[in-house]
Amino acid sequence: MRVSAKAEYACVAVLELAAQQGAPQPVSVKAIAEHHGIPQRYLVQILLQLKGAGFVASTRGASGGYTLALPPEDLSLADVMQAIDGPLPERHEPVASPRSPATQAICQVWNEVLASERALLGEINFAQLVQRMKSPLENMYYI
Repeated sequence: MRVSAKAEYACVAVLELAAQQGAPQPVSVKAIAEHHGIPQRYLVQILLQLKGAGFVASTRGASGGYTLALPPEDLSLADVMQAIDGPLPERHEPVASPRSPATQAICQVWNEVLASERALLGEINFAQLVQRMKSPLENMYYI
């Protein structure tokens, strides 16, 4: 599976907003960009796409920024990836002769892999990702 840089940045930004949900102020683009090493101008474009999809809300002004527009448990990785890159692929298109039994057998496996990827990305929501993000810190011991 290939994930575009834009989709990965979008998922990281949404995860940051999910982790900061309930904060007294919205999260600034600058804070997200600096914390995660995302080019700020590129992040603005991504957040505008996510806003257009209804996943984030923006607040203007000196203390403005972005917040999630939906509860994190209602937003999946698939939702964000599709908002950025379009629909997830449903079928593998063969480059070899589609009539070849070998090509058909391999394509059948690729299509099963794609179906599994789509299902998994649809099952994982941002509330779960916040927990995954926090759990390594909770289990860390300092000596």
